[in-house]
Amino acid sequence: MTELPDKLPRHIAIIMDGNGRWARGRGLPRLEGHRAGFKAAQTVVDCCLEWHIPLVTLFAFSTENWKRPQKEVDFLMSNLSRFLRERRKESLKKNVSFRAIGALDELPARARDELLKTIEQTRNGTGMTLNLALSYGSHQEILRAVRAIAHQVRSGDLDPDQIDEQTFRRNLYTGDLPDPDLLIRTGCEKRLSNFLLYQLWYCELYFTDAFWPDFGREQLLEALREFARRQRRFGGLEEDHAKAAGEASAAANAGKNEHV
Repeated sequence: MTELPDKLPRHIAIIMDGNGRWARGRGLPRLEGHRAGFKAAQTVVDCCLEWHIPLVTLFAFSTENWKRPQKEVDFLMSNLSRFLRERRKESLKKNVSFRAIGALDELPARARDELLKTIEQTRNGTGMTLNLALSYGSHQEILRAVRAIAHQVRSGDLDPDQIDEQTFRRNLYTGDLPDPDLLIRTGCEKRLSNFLLYQLWYCELYFTDAFWPDFGREQLLEALREFARRQRRFGGLEEDHAKAAGEASAAANAGKNEHV
């Protein structure tokens, strides 16, 4: 039985990088790296479900990825459709709901139809949420939110003086989703690559040299252990963080005692 750390993130965001380099190192075509990457995604999702991680966001396809060779893009979209079909029945059985963020209207019709069908059929799942970032770019997301707010002001539906952080958040793709607590990036690189730039404002960053197809159960567990070792003070002092944690624990215990 896997021994999990006491403190787990509520929301893990993952930049799945290194498929092509994994394949090249084995003398395989790039597409074989992507095929192995889809298998790794299934493994990680299953682990998060088993370990009761409520929300996982996978950076599956960026706005910049459209620049790749058409053969590679077609392969990725075809495998996305297959992934959704294969996961749909299992997700219903395991109470998993699907979400998606990004310019979804830019996806090929077949992939978009499979995605929307999966989202609709799993919308009542309460076990875990799997959020796919597809045709996603954070700069584009922020500009889209600004335009949406500007239209609301121009139409008279919103007073400029009433614009606050919650107003802005409501107009992002992520909407009501909580911000990530932990970002994992595989594949040696240490950058955010236009991913959730606004939402990662106080996220713990975890970079690993493992290429995505090699990232499995043990690698995810080590990332969770590293997360548990970190102190998340959100700008406060360590003693303030400890005091707040103690008060929360005492309140939780008091609530339990009331129901004994």
